[in-house]
Amino acid sequence: MTHSPLRLRLDGDALVANWRLLRDMSGGAACGAAIKADGYGLGAREVVQRLAEAGCRDFFVAMWSEARALADLGVSVSVLHGVRDADMEDRPANARPVLNTIEQVRRWREAGGGLCDVMVDTGMNRLGIAPEDVAGGLLDGLRIDTLMSHLACADEDVPLNERQRTAFAALAGRTSANRMSLANSAGIALGTDYAFDLTRPGIALYGGRQRAAHAGIRQVVTPQVQILQRRRVPAGGIVGYNATFTAPADMEVAVLNLGYADGYLRCFSGKGRARAGDAVLPVIGRVSMDLTAIAVDAVPGLAEGDWVSLDYALPETAALSGLSQYELITGLGERFDRVWG
Repeated sequence: MTHSPLRLRLDGDALVANWRLLRDMSGGAACGAAIKADGYGLGAREVVQRLAEAGCRDFFVAMWSEARALADLGVSVSVLHGVRDADMEDRPANARPVLNTIEQVRRWREAGGGLCDVMVDTGMNRLGIAPEDVAGGLLDGLRIDTLMSHLACADEDVPLNERQRTAFAALAGRTSANRMSLANSAGIALGTDYAFDLTRPGIALYGGRQRAAHAGIRQVVTPQVQILQRRRVPAGGIVGYNATFTAPADMEVAVLNLGYADGYLRCFSGKGRARAGDAVLPVIGRVSMDLTAIAVDAVPGLAEGDWVSLDYALPETAALSGLSQYELITGLGERFDRVWG
């Protein structure tokens, strides 16, 4: 049962189908799943349960609080931000750190040097130890499950992709790692040379498409909102803050329980669209904190309490709004009920 006037319709079959497509694109490599930020805002527990049942065995979060929240599910979780002093006392048995710095390596050794993963920086200059530190023996003696790096521009056709792949491939056999992992969602689409032993898709699992090879990715999330009020606006009447919309003729307007506090940002003002069946209902006026107005002349029977769906296919909505696909999905707020089907 839902209680909020906002809900996310989440397609579990599409989620699993996307993972299977990415697994097949990974060639002989295993395919994991990035579930940080609470499964990109959709609910990490529900994502893990569906993907684990489909055969996924490797999951990636950002912080230890995320790993602790999933501990009872018994799946293997890697914590991408490594390990701080504050994290050392409360670590689930099924989670291991991805060591990113010389200090984290030292800290892990002093704690007994259990199984870990390691991130190497191959040119992104974000997280990771330097390849020179690997060559210098920094990781000697560590029990490493997965040696990984991260592509900076996998969604673009740039020489840096191959430079990073080559630098990472040069580390093969230089550590005790059981596996090597480089490709994210877009990296998987660059071809199996980038897959190594394990791929780590994120946004594509949830409906994001970044390259032509992602054409088969299906939409997972559709926001739906209840109408709070339907009203008649006379010709010349304004709608919303700062009078950015003036009715060109008498028109029917519905006000939705939705605004930028829910992640439906002001950039959708005058651009966004809702739907009732096949009818397209444009956003008019300025999106405010909790309310958004749409034109509803096309659906005479639409009334207070009825639900409408928002156009929210990630690539198209990113192009419309100027937001990234990642911002669009992770920014959907807590007031949405998550409803899986």
